[in-house]
Amino acid sequence: MACSGPVHYDSPMDDKSVIQIAAVGDVMLGTDFPKDTLPPDDLNILGHVAPVLRQADITFGNLEGVLLDGGEPIKKCKNPSACYLFRTPTRFAKNLKDAGFDVMSLANNHARDFGEEGRDSSMQALSEAGIYHSGRIGDVASWQVNGIRVAMIAFAPFGNSHDMLDIEKAVEQVVSLAQDHAIVMVSMHAGAEGLEAMHIPFDTEFYHGENRGDAVKFARAVIDAGADLVVGHGPHVPRALELYKGRLVAYSLGNFCTYWGISVAEEKGLAPILVANLRPDGSFLDGKIISARQQRPEGPVLDENHAVARLIRQLTHEDFPDTQLMLDSVGNIRIDQKQAHHIADK
Repeated sequence: MACSGPVHYDSPMDDKSVIQIAAVGDVMLGTDFPKDTLPPDDLNILGHVAPVLRQADITFGNLEGVLLDGGEPIKKCKNPSACYLFRTPTRFAKNLKDAGFDVMSLANNHARDFGEEGRDSSMQALSEAGIYHSGRIGDVASWQVNGIRVAMIAFAPFGNSHDMLDIEKAVEQVVSLAQDHAIVMVSMHAGAEGLEAMHIPFDTEFYHGENRGDAVKFARAVIDAGADLVVGHGPHVPRALELYKGRLVAYSLGNFCTYWGISVAEEKGLAPILVANLRPDGSFLDGKIISARQQRPEGPVLDENHAVARLIRQLTHEDFPDTQLMLDSVGNIRIDQKQAHHIADK
């Protein structure tokens, strides 16, 4: 069952030094390639969740596909009826801004469906809408929020993106950003895909023979280098949370708003909104998983049964049995201070 009204979550808005970040997974608002499956009348299918997304100081998502008017793909499909190429008209960037997005990743396996020309167009469309972005080598988002300087750098194991497979280079980049940014966000498109990929293998993952990286090794390395929040996407299903050295890692936030073309069956249709409150030094204070699910053709809708919050709680405790995170059945996230002290004393 979906909630019809807006959800309000606890927010330390009386303390302007706390930065509140909302993060979601894959976003694809419709494609006109290979056939037109755009929402009718350019409907903003993020309308049900926009009131939640707009509450945060920073709202992040992973843009699957390109924002491009016309153009031909560089990727050729043997079977056009099963062609996973996504081309959304540039005018839809306004829908992202209206929904509350501030920054987006362009580092994934669909960001170059139409070559670098397509990613050029995505970057321009987002910038013109007032949305920051990162993905291509050298493209890093940097801006100020409440007087605090923030950076977001997006990594993926794909061509001409910041390379998550080169951890040594990634560490150098994060060290450099941490020198003049109070908060450094890292986006990673990593891991195998599908329902069988919900658990973290703690090893290098492959999908159809393609190296999709070791998400845990990468996330911990960039936090050691100075990252404050790591947001994962790519598996198309939710994964566990980890608290590592006081910093939060979301290993996958799944599919958030993918209008046709991508399966939303079972757990692939769950659409978590992760809200993380960070202290001025970037450490995790507390947060919440706001549960939503994709309901076609409407888009993501809020879920009063909290299905994805309960799933992420289960995955977190199964994959990280000694976790310092306390997650309840409605999505609230707190730190177990006794467990934190116990781990620190080891």
